[in-house]
Amino acid sequence: MITRSPALLQRHDEAEPLALPPAWQAQLAGAIRDPAELCRRLGLDPAWRPGAEAGHGLFEVRVPEAFLARMHPGDPTDPLLRQVLPLGEEAVPAPGYVTDPLEEAAHTPARGLIHKYRGRVLLITSPACAVNCRYCFRRHFPYAENAPSRAQWESSLDHLRRDPTIVEAILSGGDPLAASDRQLAWLVERLAAIPHLRRLRIHTRLPVVIPDRIDAALLDWLGSTRLQKVVVVHVNHANEIDPAVVDACARLRAAGVTLLNQSVLLRGVNDSVDALAALSERLFEAGVLPYYLHVLDPVAGAAHFDVPDEKARELVAGLREVLPGFLMPRLVREIPGEGSKTPL
Repeated sequence: MITRSPALLQRHDEAEPLALPPAWQAQLAGAIRDPAELCRRLGLDPAWRPGAEAGHGLFEVRVPEAFLARMHPGDPTDPLLRQVLPLGEEAVPAPGYVTDPLEEAAHTPARGLIHKYRGRVLLITSPACAVNCRYCFRRHFPYAENAPSRAQWESSLDHLRRDPTIVEAILSGGDPLAASDRQLAWLVERLAAIPHLRRLRIHTRLPVVIPDRIDAALLDWLGSTRLQKVVVVHVNHANEIDPAVVDACARLRAAGVTLLNQSVLLRGVNDSVDALAALSERLFEAGVLPYYLHVLDPVAGAAHFDVPDEKARELVAGLREVLPGFLMPRLVREIPGEGSKTPL
């Protein structure tokens, strides 16, 4: 359900009402950040707790209540839980798994700005995420050195203004929608003032993990920009899409947004034809088109999610037998230094 205005609380000692923060911010602040609490809430065997605490020490737990509610209690193999539950395996070194698997540090002409591909640039718009996915390729990213601010964004905007070949600005993070609507409206207004920019793309998990984020304040600045709007959500399993997510997607489409999805192929989460087919069907029911199916980026701490390339190709071949072409995601790998994603 869309939040049309902030709730108001009347304080006894003031004549003026006090505005509460938007519901999504309260949910973000209330996300589970204790691995023991995550295990307890889902009724997991205590044997899972040591590994969860060890993994948490490397990359902290963060799970919103709205996402937790879609998991099956007592099942450590639940496909949503597996994406966010820390494991002791994360501390085991694996050959080829590194802290910067996409070599983004080599493509940062200004702090908080990544320019890898012709015609488009990526702005680190927020260091925060609503959920910490254990396979995240930026789990080691130096956000402290790229902390977004208006001064930093002005430097990034100067880079965009000077390069007329740039037609698309991508807001990423972290999760860009973890930033306040005031900050995002300011940034998007300045992006829209750059004449050669045509598109605004937002990569976000928030409409999925906290659907209330798609509220009236967000739709106001997003719906009013002249830029063509694309929101790329990140869903890996059909169980992530509940009625609240469907409603959030409908609100985005009503604001003139094109909705795409990118997934990561993850062992124990979606590495079967049935799981991937169900995901594509459920996405389309929600008004979202499958876009990319990424093989795992070799980030340190995530080797236990790897699916071999041969099996990945077999899965996609199996998908072609059960899905129409418009529901087929493109199987790709991102290779540092290449001019685009590489099809497999």
